[in-house]
Amino acid sequence: MAESFGVDPQRYDRTRAAYPEAMIERIVAAGPGPDFLDVGCGTGIAARQFLAAGRTVLGVEPDPRMADHARGTGLDVEVATFEAWEPAGRTFDAVVSGTAWHWVDPVAGAAKAARVLRPGGVLAPFGHVYQLPPTVADALASAYRRVAPDSPMGFDGRSGTSILDAYQGLYARAADGIREAGGFDEPVLWRYDWERAYCRDELLDLIPTSGGLTSLPPDRLAEVLAALGAEVDQLGGSVTLPYATWGLTATRTDVPPRHTSD
Repeated sequence: MAESFGVDPQRYDRTRAAYPEAMIERIVAAGPGPDFLDVGCGTGIAARQFLAAGRTVLGVEPDPRMADHARGTGLDVEVATFEAWEPAGRTFDAVVSGTAWHWVDPVAGAAKAARVLRPGGVLAPFGHVYQLPPTVADALASAYRRVAPDSPMGFDGRSGTSILDAYQGLYARAADGIREAGGFDEPVLWRYDWERAYCRDELLDLIPTSGGLTSLPPDRLAEVLAALGAEVDQLGGSVTLPYATWGLTATRTDVPPRHTSD
């Protein structure tokens, strides 16, 4: 699934939301210098925000289609998984990762980040999640079960747990990996809440970039989108989605990591 998001990088870049400016400012302020490494940079959404904030950014991206799109927007990108990427002696003031760190081994990734960060540098993985209205979430779950009954993805919108809250688990797991790897101070978890309005067409443009939908055949995807569109029409043709951006910061110490990433 991690390699399925590059099926349509133009759509991904067009529809995926930028990150809260307050979060960008927080990470920029935490880094001791301008040199940033963006792990799993995708099409460069976060990287461009850090560039606009005055940082230099090198992206590492395993999907060559996403990397090509990012290069087309002016970014410097090397194609590799973070675990296999060769830093060639380069070091950085911050290692960031926007909605991608959950595809990286949490201990090996943290150990490698510690190796390429200068003392006082910051590791900062972060990511978005949004909550669909209940009827739209139910329509998505029902349509997906109908077109992909054997998929492990559920899209169960009827769960009693808010996905906005549940997303914290990804970053709690990342924090545990950082602690196990060593070489960092205690990770600090944080959350930014915000919302964004979508008309029907905008939402139907966004939804196909979700994991599990990126690899559906066109006819099955069309069936899912038709069901979603009908529900959005029932809501007046637009929805406002609550978003949570979760993340953490951990500062590189002078103590070597207990684990190596090699």
